[in-house]
Amino acid sequence: MMSPIIKIGTRGSPLALWQAQHVAARLQAAHPDIATELVVIKTTGDRIVDRPLSEVGGKGLFVKEIEEALLGREVDIAVHSMKDMPALLPDGLEIGAVLRREEYRDALVCRDGSWATLKHGAVVGTSSLRRRALARIRRPDLHYEECRGNVDTRLRKLDDGQYDAIVLSAAGLDRLGLASRVSDILDWIPAVGQGIIGIESRRDDMVIKTRLAALHHPQTACELSAERAFMLALDGNCQVAIGCLARLTDESLTIHGFWVNPKTTRYHDHRLEGPAQNAEALGKQLADLIIANATTVPT
Repeated sequence: MMSPIIKIGTRGSPLALWQAQHVAARLQAAHPDIATELVVIKTTGDRIVDRPLSEVGGKGLFVKEIEEALLGREVDIAVHSMKDMPALLPDGLEIGAVLRREEYRDALVCRDGSWATLKHGAVVGTSSLRRRALARIRRPDLHYEECRGNVDTRLRKLDDGQYDAIVLSAAGLDRLGLASRVSDILDWIPAVGQGIIGIESRRDDMVIKTRLAALHHPQTACELSAERAFMLALDGNCQVAIGCLARLTDESLTIHGFWVNPKTTRYHDHRLEGPAQNAEALGKQLADLIIANATTVPT
């Protein structure tokens, strides 16, 4: 009798393939009776590499075709970096499991030196409005330019001299065995879901739901729930500079988030603490506090 095959939808970048292969290995370790197959899907976000995401539709461009394949039953699950997931999922889909969160911070990769020693006017590449906003607060003397592409593409642009430094996810560099390239870890508020690998599935697929349960990390899921509620309340996408980090300890959840008002470019942040069972409500409450503060503080 042939083993059941779980088809895994993924983008074709080296990082996406690493993550999909990692999930495949975890699934097979938990369920030796199954086989897995990677199905590489090219997304609109992969095709459009010459324009900022904020101009072409946001982070949903990296998942649209994969989610269509899920809904069309061409694949059984999809593996994503949760920081790339839009606030809303299509009807019929859910995040069926999340793996334990890894390094959530950003990393600076320099051709020479470090964050503190970058010379005045140095060119820093990033495709993230969040990273650009946070960097400008700390180093307004630097020049920030758009930098799109996979991790290897961005590193190649750096090495070719197009930038003096670039900002990337530390977790992504770790997963690709490129931690040695890190010049500095930037301990500021990360993107929602940064450092978390999520597995998207069909809500009505009970067999897959059972299979994924062995991989699910409840603590990470609780943190992610608060962060995504914060993002949803702020209508977060690649057109707005926001960031959020929730941390769960001993049933108490602490969440710290920020938002840059696109009309005034003012930075607003707040921190809350509450019970873990109220994770989503806490995320929404944090967003409401930030918006309230943003509308009462003089511009």
